[in-house]
Amino acid sequence: MGDTEILREFCAENFTNVPAAIAAGARRIELCDNLAESGTTPSFGVIEHTVAYAHAHGARVMTMIRPRGGDFVYGEDELAMMEADVFSACEAETDGIVFGCLREEDGAYALDVPACERIMSAVAAADDAFEMGGVDVTFHMAFDALPAAAQLPAIDTLAQLGVTRILTHGGPAGTPIMDNVARLRELTEHAAGRLIILPGAGITYANVDEVVRAVGAPEAHGTKIVRLA
Repeated sequence: MGDTEILREFCAENFTNVPAAIAAGARRIELCDNLAESGTTPSFGVIEHTVAYAHAHGARVMTMIRPRGGDFVYGEDELAMMEADVFSACEAETDGIVFGCLREEDGAYALDVPACERIMSAVAAADDAFEMGGVDVTFHMAFDALPAAAQLPAIDTLAQLGVTRILTHGGPAGTPIMDNVARLRELTEHAAGRLIILPGAGITYANVDEVVRAVGAPEAHGTKIVRLA
């Protein structure tokens, strides 16, 4: 897979580095606030401005829908906030949304299917309301909090729900990305084209070619996925 075929998704904290990232080759922006907490939902103004800039410069925007830092287990109030934020992000003409919902089960995390269905329904409603013609959905690294045995069934469920891609490190946080290549390849093979497995965390402009070649991934994600001037 040649360098020109790799879609590089730059993880941006607000608008600050977006112009430089796009100029350096990022074709998609994952737009967040508060990266110290692994990303929360940015403001409407930030989304609107970033989308306008990205669209004028040949890039797309995925907006984080996450009401707080911490875990990914959300109560009723938080899910209502997330539904409202989906609508706002789509009103600002985002190309897609990024979310993840888990529940606690027997001392471990499991996919919160009813919560995921709610968010996907909110996406569909916003898509219809704004006549968007399709909204991408990424299930974020909440996926990595699932036990390994639960991950393949989670791929099946998320594919059935219409999720576009899953962002994953392929292993515990902080492990070298190349140590997780075999698992990322296994996840990709299981997905079998039903959704995209998007490798992230520990991927930089220096190793992205090696990672995507080893995994067979068409896309890669990171805060250093392109070299900023």
